[in-house]
Amino acid sequence: MSQETKYTEDNIRSLDWKEHIRMRPGMYIGKLGDGSSADDGIYILIKEVLDNSIDEYVMGAGKTIEISIHGNKVTVRDYGRGIPLGKVVDVVSKMNTGGKYDSKAFKKSVGLNGVGTKAVNALSSYFRVESTRDNKSASAEFEQGNLINKDLLDDTSRRKGTKVSFIPDETIFKNYKYRNEYIIKMLRNYVYLNIGLTIVFNGEKYYSENGLKDLLMENSNPNDLLYPIIHLKGNDIEVALTHSKTQYSEEYYSFVNGQNTTQGGTHLSAFREALVKTIREFYNKNFDASDVRKSVVSAISIKVMEPVFESQTKTKLGSTDMGGDLPTVRTYINDFVKTNLDNFLHKNPETADKILRKILQAERERKELSGIRKLAKDRAKKASLHNKKLRDCRVHFGDTKNERNLETTLFITEGDSASGSITKSRDVNTQAVFSLKGKPLNCYGLTKKIVYENEEFNLLQAALNIEESLEDLRYNNVVIATDADVDGMHIRLLLITFFLQFFPELIKDGHLYILQTPLFRVRNKKKTIYCYSEEERQNALEELKPKPEITRFKGLGEISPDEFQHFIGDDIRLDPVMLDENMSIEDLLSFYMGKNTPDRQEFIINNLKVELDIVEEFK
Repeated sequence: MSQETKYTEDNIRSLDWKEHIRMRPGMYIGKLGDGSSADDGIYILIKEVLDNSIDEYVMGAGKTIEISIHGNKVTVRDYGRGIPLGKVVDVVSKMNTGGKYDSKAFKKSVGLNGVGTKAVNALSSYFRVESTRDNKSASAEFEQGNLINKDLLDDTSRRKGTKVSFIPDETIFKNYKYRNEYIIKMLRNYVYLNIGLTIVFNGEKYYSENGLKDLLMENSNPNDLLYPIIHLKGNDIEVALTHSKTQYSEEYYSFVNGQNTTQGGTHLSAFREALVKTIREFYNKNFDASDVRKSVVSAISIKVMEPVFESQTKTKLGSTDMGGDLPTVRTYINDFVKTNLDNFLHKNPETADKILRKILQAERERKELSGIRKLAKDRAKKASLHNKKLRDCRVHFGDTKNERNLETTLFITEGDSASGSITKSRDVNTQAVFSLKGKPLNCYGLTKKIVYENEEFNLLQAALNIEESLEDLRYNNVVIATDADVDGMHIRLLLITFFLQFFPELIKDGHLYILQTPLFRVRNKKKTIYCYSEEERQNALEELKPKPEITRFKGLGEISPDEFQHFIGDDIRLDPVMLDENMSIEDLLSFYMGKNTPDRQEFIINNLKVELDIVEEFK
């Protein structure tokens, strides 16, 4: 028999606030990551600090917020009321301490638990907070949550407000790097939701005059909008709505008290329900809900007293009540949409007619596809019983109670050897593998019918659970893992085309990535270095003198499962697939996948990079 483990008083530990945060960071900021994903921890740290400054603006204090990032040091400066000077240390280092427990000071705040800045402090190698008010200033400096210095100035000419600087701890956020694209998107959302607020990021100003209408305009191609954006505003609620001419699925941007609820929640469910109900009543026809919502592009923002979110990262609203004397979230949103959207449609018959024709078109297409969809679903169900294409993981994105949801990843790879290596190397709890058989179809210009008729597309759609919307997406990260050769690049392009054509929101919401795998292995008897570029190879050669052994990886199948663990584990390198805001999806697909061969050929020639020295060395 195995020896019984002793369990005594010596096994019981009490962690102080910073120890608990550093030991269980996922409870406070979601996943860690390296900055390649918009929901990685280093962006949550910025958001937690920013939320406090935004709350100051909402309470009527300070119209400008300044943010700068130099190297890995982040600085956020607002011109609000400033933290009460005697509490500067406490509010960033004592749990359950903050001004937002007092509903008089912060009526509709995002950060209600007094945790945000404490988490930033504990997870930073350096953290400094400074508050100025009443011509006095107080500051405190910390290292990994430990107070190292504090100061009080009795007389200062500085403007009132709060300034926070921090450097994320590299022992927790390994090999991290800030991507300005994600930060700018976050800041734009803040100004869309707070008309009149100016945010300055590294000298660049962001400001909005039209709220959620600006958000939809910035994120859409104007030529793809079926009708001008419907913009409705009320007390504690704002809605922007239109239909896309070409997009198949629904697309929503949802917010609560200025927080981007990327996983929706009670308010988004209520809005989708209210939209269908109002449209049915206006046209006096019992349309299918999917036909009403097909191709909808919309944004909704509400303000709730003391909102309840389903996690500390506040990505999904759980509240059912608006707070105070107001009705439930569902009733409030339903009444607002019914009254305001119905009035708008009566006053704008041209828009109402376009919506009706769009719904009828969706109805025809659904009925035409109904037989094919049923067969496709049956095939997907049968295939899932003995599906060699999908090797699933134990955690699924739909399980909102599991703290590892944000880590779930689906690797899409090609060929038995490559998928075999990844399957043997993966974390079976959070990482799944979908294996392609050869190159997928070029679906540019084809209709949604092809998704159901093509076995691989149908099974991939079923694996991701994205047929109707992204609300129940089963994997937070969808990673294309192909060889770094011409065929691998072609497969990448064909898969990106598939997602752009039928599920563009998967890319817009930052879920699609390219897996980087090393091109070279440079090693001697003492050390092995994996190199992802020629520059890294040269550095490795200089480090491992005398002449080491060099291996050039030609495909994923050549990398052993033991080695693959390094590349899809803690040291994984992912390149996010991002859309150029200056180019529409249709223009993008037309250029790269259409029949403009001469133009594309000229582009390839002008952008071709040939490294003859590498080619010669590995002939």
